[in-house]
Amino acid sequence: MTVMELFDIWCEKAVDDPDLKKELDSVRDDEARIRDRFYRELEFGTGGLRGVIGAGTNRMNIYTVRRATQGLADYVKESFAEPSVAISYDSRIKSDVFAKAAASVLAANGIKVHIYSELMPTPALSFAVRALKCSAGIMVTASHNPAKYNGYKAYGSDGCQITLEVAETVISKINALDMFADVKTCDFDKAVEDGMISYISQDVIEDYYQNVLAQGINTDLCAESDLEIVYTPLNGTGNKPVREILSRIGVKDVIVVKEQEMPDGNFTTCPYPNPEIREALEVGLRVCHEHKPDLLLATDPDADRVGIAVPDGDDYALFSGNEVGAMLLEYICSQRTEKGTMPKNPIAIKTIVTTDLVCAIAENYGLEVIDVLTGFKFIGEQIGFLEEKGEEERYVFGFEESYGYLAGTYVRDKDAVVASMLICEMAAYYRSKGISMIQARENMYKKYGVFRHTLQSFTFEGESGMNKMKALMQSLRDEQPAEIGGLKVVTVSDYQASTTTDVASGTKTEITLPKSNVLVFNLEQGAKVVIRPSGTEPKIKSYYTTKGVTMEDAMAMEEKLIADFSQLFN
Repeated sequence: MTVMELFDIWCEKAVDDPDLKKELDSVRDDEARIRDRFYRELEFGTGGLRGVIGAGTNRMNIYTVRRATQGLADYVKESFAEPSVAISYDSRIKSDVFAKAAASVLAANGIKVHIYSELMPTPALSFAVRALKCSAGIMVTASHNPAKYNGYKAYGSDGCQITLEVAETVISKINALDMFADVKTCDFDKAVEDGMISYISQDVIEDYYQNVLAQGINTDLCAESDLEIVYTPLNGTGNKPVREILSRIGVKDVIVVKEQEMPDGNFTTCPYPNPEIREALEVGLRVCHEHKPDLLLATDPDADRVGIAVPDGDDYALFSGNEVGAMLLEYICSQRTEKGTMPKNPIAIKTIVTTDLVCAIAENYGLEVIDVLTGFKFIGEQIGFLEEKGEEERYVFGFEESYGYLAGTYVRDKDAVVASMLICEMAAYYRSKGISMIQARENMYKKYGVFRHTLQSFTFEGESGMNKMKALMQSLRDEQPAEIGGLKVVTVSDYQASTTTDVASGTKTEITLPKSNVLVFNLEQGAKVVIRPSGTEPKIKSYYTTKGVTMEDAMAMEEKLIADFSQLFN
């Protein structure tokens, strides 16, 4: 079927959302804009959907959401005798609409739906799946993407994003569906009346809070510390749960950034609501310069990531996800060791693009480190493997460089609520020892060496951009560099080919992780470059690691790596 034929069908049948009708009318005489909306189907990847909100097969709208949900419903009905699904949603544009659209499809298929009555974070969805013994879960969010995006993450019965195998099954079912003819739906309010859709109770939310609080180690110090916090939920879901938890541990002096307090999918004060990016924190930093707090916390729209800034002289220093994660691991390990609560054969889990500083900390405290592919679902999966063996207590901490952290096994996704609590507790603990957060970071580097990490993202929009991304990755496989930034390449790991090649000898060893479009160049002097296309955005991401005795050494080496490698994208 041609793009124009698809367009005509949508003009005829996409009548349930007036906004889509207006958009279709507005592009009627613009073939290029029509093609962009219909040249492909929005891909249901390994975790779900993500795309620009709007009309067409290549957009997030009630029809693409319904079709994806019908595919998920078909899988769930085949796999569970009495299927049920939990649903949550964030503050993004049409998140509530998409959540209700998904719920209506599930109910029409005879599947019981549990949905939050208001926006709630991603970790609260993971928790609800487990607490309510659901067959699956849906979180409507585009995480930290710009306002024009929305998305849909699918979860399994374990509260973890669906496995690669399940995703393939769901994708095959989605692909077999006609978007208009094969999708069942019903009236949402009628399904609530009939009991097919019910709202998740406050008891479940309270149980989630109790599990978060149980991860504390020195929370009693928080009330005594007089910590002053500036907090921004970046107009997302963290506002209520983060403030509630901080209040319960005794952090009462919390100044909320007013411009970013209430839910707002337009994100007018932070066009890219990602706590990894300084721009998103600028309004919060202005509040910090006015009130001089001890800590700035910023959670992303679905409150699974958190970024921080701390006083550094007259200014505020932003800590990277690698730094915060490593500091939390060091803090948790040191305190659990001191208190005798470290489990036997403890485990830390990180992704392959996360700092190797984890390995140095783990060696010091006797932890095993498990490396997984990029994506917190793989950390959650490892927790599930431990649970199957009755060994979940071995899990101490897991994190990824992109500001996602998890202590405890009560959820299977990153949790900015528990991370915010532990960050405040860590700051209170160091304060009780007369140590600032800046000093604590420096002490960690003195103990283990300075690890420097930088992420570069290169954007490739539209159909031509997708093709260019594929060509760039293939060229790096076909013509592997012998050195980068003056440092020799020692090994090359191709996670798509499942091999690691020793450059000097040519010897290949097998990578046992699932196949993924990732290349890792391990260099001399502990340096590393990792490159992969984003699974959720039209971007290629390059991760640079350097190690030095001082930060200056590491930064000088990093500068050479970036200057050399980034030429590939010019």
